[in-house]
Amino acid sequence: MFDELHSRIVFVTGGNSGIGAGIVDAFLAEGATVVCADLSVPEGLQQSGERHWSVRLDVSDEAAVEGVLDAVSEAVGTIDIAVTAAGTSTMGFATETTGADWDRNLDVNAKGSFLVARGVASRLIAESRTGRIIFISSQAGKNGYRGMTAYVASKHAVMGVTKTMATELAPRGITVNAICPGIIETPMKHRERVEGGALRGMTAEEVAAEDRSQVPLGRTGTTEDVAGVALFLASDLANYMTGQGLNVTGGMTMH
Repeated sequence: MFDELHSRIVFVTGGNSGIGAGIVDAFLAEGATVVCADLSVPEGLQQSGERHWSVRLDVSDEAAVEGVLDAVSEAVGTIDIAVTAAGTSTMGFATETTGADWDRNLDVNAKGSFLVARGVASRLIAESRTGRIIFISSQAGKNGYRGMTAYVASKHAVMGVTKTMATELAPRGITVNAICPGIIETPMKHRERVEGGALRGMTAEEVAAEDRSQVPLGRTGTTEDVAGVALFLASDLANYMTGQGLNVTGGMTMH
């Protein structure tokens, strides 16, 4: 569908599960070369298919991010498209949120996304090349949700970085956008239902039913729903878009 993606090198953090894995599969299906960076894969840059690479990466580690980006540049080529899907969450009301919970969410979701985007953008600028940065934020980057103080703060931070980098990088021909998924069926979402339900005296099944009741389209989302928007933002169809936060929420968030 998107022929222009056939020659692109795509770097996806958190690419071994959940939304990230769906995005990896979608870009591979379009003929792109994809590097999956994730904590759950073996150390070192490994080639697992003709156009599929993997590398272990803790996105909150600045030196590790720079080292991995250097290794990818040398072995695979300059990254054209970066998708920052690595993320974490902790459940807890504001008065019960610990400093450690706060640090974990901000380190991975906000700082980690920034470090990857900064590194990719710097290398594109050094080579006078254009490119795309796609942050995976959340509707929690636009709204507040009980029991998710640190997570919500981290995703609002991602939206701030998106807008600022979009402004700074536009003259270089590098677009920067964010996807704001709603309730997407992933292992992380299941864990959140278990832990969040416990905070509220509900079962995970009751939370899931509540989730569905809040979505105008009547269902929760899939990783494919998010991946399709990532392909769009990476394609020529999105040439005139930057600094945007695109909702993929089934109508749950409309601003």
